[in-house]
Order: sequence, then structure tokens, then C-alpha cells
Amino acid sequence: MRADILQLAADLSRKGDAFVLAVVVRREPASSAQVGNTALITEAGEYHGWLGGSCIQSTVLREAAAALAASTPKLISLSPDPSADARAGVASFPMTCHSGGSVDIYLEPVLPAAQLLVFGVSPTAQALARLGKVMGYEVDVVDPDADREAFPEADRITAALDVAAFAARPASQKARLFAVVATLGQHDEEATLTALRIAPAYLGVVASRKRFAQMRDTLVAGGATAQALESITNPAGIDIGARAPEEVALSILAEIVQVRRAVSEQAATEASAAIAAREARDPICGMTVIADTATHRAEHAGRTYYFCCGGCRERFLSDPALYAAAPVS
Repeated sequence: MRADILQLAADLSRKGDAFVLAVVVRREPASSAQVGNTALITEAGEYHGWLGGSCIQSTVLREAAAALAASTPKLISLSPDPSADARAGVASFPMTCHSGGSVDIYLEPVLPAAQLLVFGVSPTAQALARLGKVMGYEVDVVDPDADREAFPEADRITAALDVAAFAARPASQKARLFAVVATLGQHDEEATLTALRIAPAYLGVVASRKRFAQMRDTLVAGGATAQALESITNPAGIDIGARAPEEVALSILAEIVQVRRAVSEQAATEASAAIAAREARDPICGMTVIADTATHRAEHAGRTYYFCCGGCRERFLSDPALYAAAPVS
């Protein structure tokens, strides 16, 4: 793996940015790719490195975005005849590079840890911090009375949340942000309003339905909209008959896992659709290219055409009317 790719991966990890590492794990001649060739694709769709000809780049970008959104690795194959190359566990796509050959590429999404915000110092809040850390979450405890003795596992302990900083985060980061209000009678409404303002992917309030009904008027008076109130899960957690604080914490984290999977699936679908909306077909070779980043393009009869390489563009320009009218094979 190239040193510059490793350095870029390290830099992005330090900043908490998500990315995908793509590695060629198999190739057949005459693909220009070699086993071990590596590229890094950022969450913004920037492509660094080499996996073979530019003709595979759009497919890699699209599938990397889907893998990142779903937080799930993917193994993809590009070959001249995808149907003949079908294998279990491998997503097959057409190879349109003029050199031919085939290539298998492993896509590994690298994401920062999901963040769990725990409001309160109750036994349930303490259990949430302990179990959340075991499950790999970055745990922040928010309460003026919280201290390191009660929350030794927490990554950060703060008396008050920097709402503006959290609210300014991009949607992709908020999709990995989960909050639980476990204040249990101590400034419940204040903590819930703070959590609502940062718009996490999940907000659970540990309180009985009767207590939460009492809270609603105060939340509305504090500026909570009906839509915001509907986003709150109460009682927090899956009904497993939990009684002890640790059991309640387990039920809540199980519910958060459910939400995380649903959010990931929706994000993967949206990411694939967004990439597809940016795609165009090369009228010469039929390759799919990303229109807004395509280097090679040409205008004809008021329409823009996009190409995988300069060779295809030159062929098109030799007789635009012919190629513009011909179906793409």
C-alpha cells in the first residue's frame, strides 16, 4: 500500500472523517490493475490512488458511497461478462475498459466510532456509559453533577453541551449520534430540550409514560415542535421486562442498534440514488461515468456528452451526429 494513502487514511482518522479503502484482491489480464493496488475514497467522493483504468472509477465511487452509507464492506467484480462471473457474495458489474480483463476490488468502509450522549448521573446513566463503551461507542456524559468517579469509562464529561457545535455537524455525522436522557427527575425537561436541539439519530427518554406526559407541556413551552416531540422514544428501550439499571441500559442499546441498522440501510439507498443521478453514459463505449467530475466531455446539438477517456471523445468528435444517434451497446 502506498505511503501517501496510509498517511491520508491516518489524517482522516485523526479528524474523525469517514472514508473507504479499496484494494484490488484479484485480477485477470489484460486489466491494468495489479493485486494490492489501493485507493482511498472520501465521504465527499474524492478519489485518491490507483485501481486500474479510469473506466472503473465511476463504479468504484458509487459502490464505495453505498458501502460507506451502509457501514458494510463490499466485494465487487468488474468483468466483460458480469453474468458469467456471478459469485455468491460478490456484486458484479460490467468492465468497459478497452484493455479488457477483470478485477475484484474489496471495499472497506472506515468510520469513526458512533457517539453516545448520556444525560444524567442516575444508575441507569452510569450503566449506559459502561455498556456503551464496551460496545465501541464514544461516550459523552452531560450533567453538572457528573464526575470521573461515577463515569470512569466515559470519553468526556461535561456540565453542559455545546449545542451550536453539535447542531452544525453534517448529516452524516448526526446519523452516528445517539442520545439518551436518563436524568430521572433531575432537570429532565432541560436535558431533553438540549438533546432535541442537536437532532441526533435517536433520542430516548428514560421515564414512565405518565411522567413524559407531564413533561410535554414544558417541552412545548421551551420551543419543542410537535414533530420534534414525535422523534422522542419514550419509554426508551425495547420491552424485555427490564428492571435493574443494567437491564434498562441493555434494552436501550439494543434499540439503538435497531435504529443504526435502519438508518444505514436508508442512507445506502439514498447514496446509491444520488450517485446514479450524477451518472452519464459514454456514447462510444457505453461506460458509466460521473458527469460532474468527468474530464472528457463534448457539446453537440445543445447537449453535453461525457466520456471515459480522450480516445472516446476523439472518436465522437470525428462524427458527432453518427455517435449521438447510435444506441450505446
